Amino acid sequence: MNAKFKIGILAFVILFIGTIYVTVKPYYTFVTRTLDISIWKTFFPGNTVETVDNKINILLLGIAGGDHEGPNLSDSIMVIHYDFETNKLSTIGLPRDVWSSTLKQKINTAYAIGEAKQKNGGLKLAKAEVGGILGIPIEYGVVISFRTFNDLIDYMGGIEVQVEHAFTDKEYPIEGKENDECNGDPEYRCRYKTVTFEKGPTKMDGETALIFVRSRHAIGSEGSDFARSKRQQLVITAIKNNILTILKKRNLNELTGLYEILNKLVERDINNQQLAIITKDIGTAKNFLLKNVTLPADYFEVPSSVDYNGQYVLIPPNNDWDAFHELVYCLLNTSGDACSRN
Repeated sequence: MNAKFKIGILAFVILFIGTIYVTVKPYYTFVTRTLDISIWKTFFPGNTVETVDNKINILLLGIAGGDHEGPNLSDSIMVIHYDFETNKLSTIGLPRDVWSSTLKQKINTAYAIGEAKQKNGGLKLAKAEVGGILGIPIEYGVVISFRTFNDLIDYMGGIEVQVEHAFTDKEYPIEGKENDECNGDPEYRCRYKTVTFEKGPTKMDGETALIFVRSRHAIGSEGSDFARSKRQQLVITAIKNNILTILKKRNLNELTGLYEILNKLVERDINNQQLAIITKDIGTAKNFLLKNVTLPADYFEVPSSVDYNGQYVLIPPNNDWDAFHELVYCLLNTSGDACSRN
């Protein structure tokens, strides 16, 4: 091998290493400095992530935020359940009107009550109460303010949602009109607008997606809390798909912008390192399975409001919470076809 050839090989190797370094270093810096994630701990986590029976539950709350009446009430309550052994990730939505016997209030008040008692106490109380209702331990929690929810969707260029059922809501509240006297109109019609969604794939910007998940007065079955919970799962899935698309593009500027928005959007007690460990496990799973669990209306009954401070609430049939816990366990750990409340 002559000297010129050796020099050529050496130059190629140096150029190759240099190219890899220039390409990889910005992403490595982003992960290790901006996200504060250790590559070593991600692959060799030890006991970094709290689990019970090799399973983890993360509470996801959506609150109104801003200047709305009751800004800390939970519009959306969802639990993300992941089993590290079976590599199955499930999402389960909980209706906001479910009664909490501990709080003597609907479950959607848990975060607000906790925050009123102590700063940053909302997430802690909500995790305990939702965990008690579902009969599962909840290790971590994330709170999303719908006030900035649309910023994330707009940053991603919108999302495509498969609307399963068409609906019309003639009483969707107009922001800023909550206290408008409407020139003496006894029905306060100026406070509301009519919104309509057609069945099928629908491109939504942030504002449209927000209306889709928050609509509470749709005509027919879509006006129920159970339908809202299902719609929220559809939007969460669409957002997840868009985030995965951004990650695959590996555009550093886009990744940085996405993280900055997400970081402003949420309050959480799970850190980036823990999320990286969970994501790595999901990403390397051979038989990963995603399942959206829906609690049907017949899993609940509406008791007399006289016994519940005059409120419309939901409880399990015969107020049997043990049977309800068994149902939840069945839904999370089986295909769900064999689960019955009878």
